[in-house]
Amino acid sequence: MSMFRHITAPLIDNNPVTLQILGICSALAVTTTLSTALTMSLALTLVLILSGGIISLIRHHIPTSIRLIIQITIIAALVIVIDELLQAYAFEMSKRLSVFVGLIVTNCVVLGRAETFAMHNPVLPSVLDGFGNGLGYSLVLLIVGTIREFFGAGTLLGYPVVSTVADGGWFQPLGLMQLAPSAFFIIGFLVWIIRSVRSDQVEETEFPLRTGRGDLGK
Repeated sequence: MSMFRHITAPLIDNNPVTLQILGICSALAVTTTLSTALTMSLALTLVLILSGGIISLIRHHIPTSIRLIIQITIIAALVIVIDELLQAYAFEMSKRLSVFVGLIVTNCVVLGRAETFAMHNPVLPSVLDGFGNGLGYSLVLLIVGTIREFFGAGTLLGYPVVSTVADGGWFQPLGLMQLAPSAFFIIGFLVWIIRSVRSDQVEETEFPLRTGRGDLGK
């Protein structure tokens, strides 16, 4: 795989959310507005890049028996630093994100890339892999956040885009878009679109449907 492929593959072909179905919880929780989705995306991407580089750098010195403990410790340290920076310089955003920045520690995308890639590859590919997976994750969050904020409030990044009924306009915000199930449906719709175009991403059914009369009796 070329170095450039480490960045481009996670965008569509191997997206951590739409293909691997990872990081769904945060995608449901922090995408009510585009600003929270963007902040979460930046935080997780930074953790992916730094943790991938650090773990790859010391991978030959990590005992196999405690590798997960060391990986989680490194990731947790990075998350704590980012959380403290948010509280210091973007306190309101930190309050809006609540505990979800801290939960990056247990995000399957971060732990998965650390265990399956950074532990087995040099520093530069690991950093690029972290960056690529961060971009793939961010792409989904930004799409979901844009749709939910626009249809749920008529704004983007807090700025009015259309005039709502409350302000004397024509647009009636959809309250459903401010609820977590809307994000679930949007992500499901994205998965359906991608797999309709990229048929190679469709998994084989575990129990094939049998339509022949002879099969029904077996």
